[in-house]
Amino acid sequence: MGWRRGFRAAISFFFINFEALLLTMASYLQIDNLTKSYGERILFEDVSFGVSEGEKIGIIAKNGTGKSTLLRIIAGKESADSGEVVFRKGLRVGFLEQTPVFGTDDTALDACMSGDGEIPRVIAEYEKALLDGNTDRLNDAIHEMDCRNAWDYEERFKQLLTQLKIKSIDTPVSKMSGGQQKRIALARVILESPDMIILDEPTNHLDIEVIEWLEGYLTRSRVTLLMVTHDRYFLDRVCNRIIEIDNRSIYSYDGNYDYYIKRRQERIDAMSNELDRVKNRLRKEQEWMRRQPQARAGKAKFRIDAFYDLKKRSETRIGDESVSLDVGASYIGSKIFEADGISKRFGDKVILDDFSYTFARYEKLGIIGRNGTGKSTFIKMLLGIVPADRGEWNVGETVRFGYYSQEGIAFDNDKKVIDAITEIAEDITVNEKIHYSPMQFLKRFLFSPADQQKYIHTLSGGEKCRLHLATVLMRSPNFLILDEPTNDLDIVTLGILEEYLRDFDGCLIVVSHDRFFLDSIVDHIFVFEGDGKIKDFPGSYSQYREWCEEQRTLKEAEAERVKKKASSDNVLKKENRNNNRMSFKERREFETLTAELDSLNKEKSELDALFNSGGEIADIAEKSARYSDLCSLIDEKELRWLELSEKE
Repeated sequence: MGWRRGFRAAISFFFINFEALLLTMASYLQIDNLTKSYGERILFEDVSFGVSEGEKIGIIAKNGTGKSTLLRIIAGKESADSGEVVFRKGLRVGFLEQTPVFGTDDTALDACMSGDGEIPRVIAEYEKALLDGNTDRLNDAIHEMDCRNAWDYEERFKQLLTQLKIKSIDTPVSKMSGGQQKRIALARVILESPDMIILDEPTNHLDIEVIEWLEGYLTRSRVTLLMVTHDRYFLDRVCNRIIEIDNRSIYSYDGNYDYYIKRRQERIDAMSNELDRVKNRLRKEQEWMRRQPQARAGKAKFRIDAFYDLKKRSETRIGDESVSLDVGASYIGSKIFEADGISKRFGDKVILDDFSYTFARYEKLGIIGRNGTGKSTFIKMLLGIVPADRGEWNVGETVRFGYYSQEGIAFDNDKKVIDAITEIAEDITVNEKIHYSPMQFLKRFLFSPADQQKYIHTLSGGEKCRLHLATVLMRSPNFLILDEPTNDLDIVTLGILEEYLRDFDGCLIVVSHDRFFLDSIVDHIFVFEGDGKIKDFPGSYSQYREWCEEQRTLKEAEAERVKKKASSDNVLKKENRNNNRMSFKERREFETLTAELDSLNKEKSELDALFNSGGEIADIAEKSARYSDLCSLIDEKELRWLELSEKE
């Protein structure tokens, strides 16, 4: 029995401490009964949830359900119809908009210094105080600069832009690409050191290298995070909580994206079972309600009310409506295209340098690389939109391209959705047997009859992407070229598009920064390394990253080996130098030998002079023996003296 008491005590201790841990996690944000609609269209209704310190939350929902609108309301950029958004008092909040806005003539540095954050405000106040000459105001400004650690703000901004691959801070932002503008806005948010960051599609228009940098930064950082993104690897590696908006309701999952996928299916299964139970009970209650009023007389009113409640519950939709991509590809022959000696440059910038390649039938190719290395230019050259400087493309006669451009299709924003499709074709043939009218075809891309009457300028970014995709596939292409197709598409639609492309009976080239998307569909990858260099890697993106990591490890090991060898060589040289140096004892011996040799040579010289004098030598035998000993001693000592003299 003792072990049971111990077990109960341990469980009690755990829950007491777990509750204490929850209490120590400060509430940063509380959202209560938030509702937003546009006309008759309700985006979300009575949404409530909280955000605690240290949480990293990803919001997932279908396009058109108001994810970006929700973030803008939370950030104070837009108002709700009803409900309340309450931040903890004094909380510093940073907000990265999906499409950052800058001044017309702003440079990167101007964008940094003119932001609406606390640090730019403090710096601006300090500069005004300097000009004003008011000592009290200046002292207050200096104190604020100290508190906000703002003295080296400009230098830190430059360093962060370097990490984010922005080389020139003096170029007008208006002349920069969407990806560069996103990075500048991201740097501005990060440098504010907020307690909480709100991110709206942070990975859009960023290349994979910068996405992985941001992923690592947010994973290591203790900042609280609330974001909308369709990047599934990003969600999986950064988030510890997922919030799903479905049928205007909120569902929360305490885990990463992989955990969410598993638990979401369990929720849908449970709701399906409950819905079946409700419908079965509803059938019985309908029989009762169909009886004549007098037959129901005296029955409890609550049963009638319960019937209408059951009827409402039975109308609940389970799961999502999804895009139907059952459009077939037209026949494609064995010859696709050949690139022969293609070269292209813009001034000093080399895009392609004598590039040759033969594209195979049913090949599925992914293209990655840093922004500005020529990925989009490459596919525009293949399509004949941009001419090559040298070389030629030989395209097969049966090839029918379908091009989904990063810039989007040039729709007339003042036209209705149905009119834009009807202008392209009034009869849409998806294969030899199936024909659709424009209205029927648009329904397959989740445009209801009411949605089809909307003007294009009122559509969300995701809805415009679906419309663009519809215009590409309605022509039944057999060679799809997709340039950043994942921007603005929701996760459900991305999954359906991936499944369609895996089974696509044609050829595919896709330029994308979405690592999950690439892993799902491509056979091999072109890596645009810059300066016209293209590496053809036979495998998925994740396999390419593993290979890069292996190469990096090998290089580090080789560098370490070279370093150790150089260190060993230096030690050996030092030892050799030490071996060639006389020890204290040897130096004393050398000095003694020098003195002895001087004395012995002097004595030998005196005997030489005596023997050469021609006079009578009384002890000639003794002196001759001494002379012989002197010669031997001098030879011996000179040999040792020479040995020591070679040392330093």
